[in-house]
Amino acid sequence: MAFDIDMIKKVYGTMAERVDAARKIVGKPLTLSEKILYAHLWDGTPTKAFVRGKDYVDFAPDRIALQDATAQMALLQFMQAGKTKVAVPTTTHCDHLIQAKQGAKPDLIRANETSSEVFEFLASVSNKYGIGFWKPGAGIIHQVVLENYAFPGGMMIGTDSHTVNAGGLGMVAIGVGGADAVDVMAGMAWELKFPKLIGVKLTGNINGWTSAKDVILKVAGILTVKGGTGAIVEYFGPGAKNLSCTGKGTICNMGAEIGATTSTFGYDDSMERYLRATDRDDVADEANKIREYLTGDDEVYANPEKYFDQVIEIDLDTLRPHLNGPFTPDLATPVGELGPKAKENDWPIKVDWGLIGSCTNSSYEDLTRAASIAKQAVDKKIKAKSDFGINPGSEQIRFTAERDGILKIFEDLDATIFTNACGPCIGQWDRSDLKGDEKNTIVHSFNRNFSKRADGNPNTHAFVGSPEMVAAIAISGRLDFDPMNDTLINEDGEEVKLEEPRGIELPPLGFEVEDAGYVEPVKDGTGIEISVSATSERLQLLTPFQPIGDSITGAKLLIKAFGKCTTDHISMAGPWLRYRGHLDNISNNMLIGAINAYNKKTNFVKNQLTGDYAGVPDVARDYKAKGIYSVVVGDHNYGEGSSREHAAMEPRHLGVAAVIVKSFARIHETNLKKQGMLGLTFVNESDYDLIQEDDTINFLDLNEFAPDKPLNIEFVHKDGSKDVITVNHTYNQAQIDWYNEGSALNLIKKQNAS
Repeated sequence: MAFDIDMIKKVYGTMAERVDAARKIVGKPLTLSEKILYAHLWDGTPTKAFVRGKDYVDFAPDRIALQDATAQMALLQFMQAGKTKVAVPTTTHCDHLIQAKQGAKPDLIRANETSSEVFEFLASVSNKYGIGFWKPGAGIIHQVVLENYAFPGGMMIGTDSHTVNAGGLGMVAIGVGGADAVDVMAGMAWELKFPKLIGVKLTGNINGWTSAKDVILKVAGILTVKGGTGAIVEYFGPGAKNLSCTGKGTICNMGAEIGATTSTFGYDDSMERYLRATDRDDVADEANKIREYLTGDDEVYANPEKYFDQVIEIDLDTLRPHLNGPFTPDLATPVGELGPKAKENDWPIKVDWGLIGSCTNSSYEDLTRAASIAKQAVDKKIKAKSDFGINPGSEQIRFTAERDGILKIFEDLDATIFTNACGPCIGQWDRSDLKGDEKNTIVHSFNRNFSKRADGNPNTHAFVGSPEMVAAIAISGRLDFDPMNDTLINEDGEEVKLEEPRGIELPPLGFEVEDAGYVEPVKDGTGIEISVSATSERLQLLTPFQPIGDSITGAKLLIKAFGKCTTDHISMAGPWLRYRGHLDNISNNMLIGAINAYNKKTNFVKNQLTGDYAGVPDVARDYKAKGIYSVVVGDHNYGEGSSREHAAMEPRHLGVAAVIVKSFARIHETNLKKQGMLGLTFVNESDYDLIQEDDTINFLDLNEFAPDKPLNIEFVHKDGSKDVITVNHTYNQAQIDWYNEGSALNLIKKQNAS
C-alpha cells in the first residue's frame, strides 16, 4: 500500500472539477502540465487564466522531499518558523554524505561514524516535526521517491534540482531551495512564475544500443543548458508510451541540465505497471478512475504547435546513442563520431573509470541493461580495461539485484559495488587511482559533468552516457570505442564483438527487500528536544538576517565572474558537504571556484581596502567587518546546476548585497530573493564590460524599489570616472516584502507571531 493514500485520494477527488474549470477559463484544450498546475492552485478551483512566463502564481504542493546535504539548512530554517509539525507530507533522505571509496559496507560504516552528528540531528528533527526519515544506505532520494511517493498528476517540491525525476511517474516535481520548502512545510503557499511549455513529441521505438538516456542527451544538445529555463518540458506521442516508467524518470531527471522548471509524461500503461510492481495497487486503481485527466488532451497532442511555446520532435527509430561532454552536459556527440572529435580537441582517449548509477540511472532496468554487457565481457573472456563503480538506486533495488544475480555479474568483472547513495555523482568519491590535476577521462551514467564535480580534479574529462554504453566503453578502455561497429580482442587473442544490450523492465520475481531503511516519525514530537552544540563544526543554529535596506552606497565589487558560474563554482560540494549545516564554516568556500574576469584565476580577487589579492571569502569577510556591502557580477545562466541555497546564503552571510548578471538560472534567482538579497540583470548585456576591478558601487534609486521598475546603479571607477547602468529585476511585491524584512523566513516568522 502507498504512503499517504488519503492525500492522493483527496488530490484525485478534486482533479476533474478543477481541470474542467480551468479548461473553460482558458478556453482551449489543456496540456498535462497545465492540468496539474491548475489543479494545485493555492486558492483551489481556478477562477482566472494565467499568462505563461509572466504571472506569479501561488500553488499548494502535495509533498516535499529533502536530501541530507540540503535538509540541514532547510530544517534549521524550519525550526525558526514557529510550527510544531510540517503541514504536508515530508521526507528526509540520507544519500549525499556517504563517500564512495572501498565498497558499500565499509563506506557506509565510515559515513555513519564521520557524519553521525548530522544524521542524528536530521533523524531527531524529522521525528519531532512529523517527517519520514530514510536512513543512510536506504537509497538515493529520487529513486526512493519514485518507488514510494511519486504519483501521476501530483505536485511536489524537493530541495534538490533532480526532484524533477518524479516526472517519470507523471508528476510536476520541481527542485527548490530550502526556503521554498520551509514555506510549504509551514503551511504557506509556494510561489512560482507560471511556466512556459515545451513539447517533445516522441515517435517510434528505441532499439539496439539506444536507450531512454539518449533522448535527454539529444534534447540537451538541442536546447543547451539554458534552453529550458522557465519552462516545463512535456513529452508525448507514441514513442513516449513505448518507454518504461524508469526510462521516463531518467529523461525527466536530466531536464535539470537544460534549466527546465521540470519535465513530465502523461499517465500510461508503463506507469501503471510500475505502480503495481512497487506495491501501489491502490494508487494505480485511483489513477485509472481519472485516467483522462492525467495526460494532455487529445487535441493538444494532435496539434502541439497550437498549445506549446516550442515543439521538438524526435524519432526514436533513428535516434543514435550519445555521449555528452566533457565539462558540460549539453555538448552532445553521437558515439560513432566521438573519436575524431576527441582527437581534434585533445581529450584523453584512454578511459580510467566507468561509473554506473546515480539518481539518473540506477533502476533495476538500468542495472540489467548494463549487466547484459558486463556478462558478455565475462563470457567472452574480455578483461575490462577501466575500473568499474556501481551505485544501486535504493536498498530495494540492491537487494533485488543481488537476489537475481545481477550484482555478481559486475563483481565478476571486478567492479566495486558502492553504497546505495549519490557517491561520485556529487563529488563524494575518494578516488585512489589519480592524484593532483592529472588529465584523464571517465565515463558515467550521471547527469552532470562540470569541471571538478566527480573527483575535484579540473582536468577530469567526464562524459555522460547510458549505463550500457558506459559499460561498453569502460570494458574497451577507450573513449573512441563504438560497440555498434568495433570489435575487441579477448584473452585468447580472438576478435569479438559485443551484442546489443538486453534489459528487464521490472523484476520477474518482484521487488524484495529486508530493511528498506525507513523510519516512521512519532505522532506527537512536541516533547523531543533538539540540541546543537555551540562548538560544533558541522551544525550551527541560524541567526536571522538583518534587512539590507533601501540605501546601498559605497559598496565594493567583490568579483566579476568570467564565463560559466554554476552553483558548484559558488558553493562546491565534495568535501565541503560536511559543512552544509554550518553557515559560517561553509561560507569559506563561497565563490572559490569562480574565475575572476580580471586575472582569469580562481579564488584570487583584489581587496580594494588594502590593494592586496586574497581569497574571495577572505575579502568578503574584510568588507563585512568594516560595514561595507559587496556586489558580485556574473555572466549568463548564473547559478546553473544544483538547488543548493548555500550558494545564496553564503554571499548573504558574508555581506553581499546584490548579484548582477546577464541572466540567472531559475532556482538560484529565487534563492537570492528568499534570502533578502538583490538578484538583478543587465538591461544591456554589454554593460558587463564597463565594470572595472576597483569599482565602488552606489544604488541610486533603491528607495523606489517596485515591481516592473528598473533600478539605476552608479559604478565609480578608480580614476573618478563613472558609469550609470540600468538593471532589471523580476521581483513582485511579495518578494520585495521579503527583501524589506531581510528574508522570506523573517516574514514567515512575523506572520506566524501575529
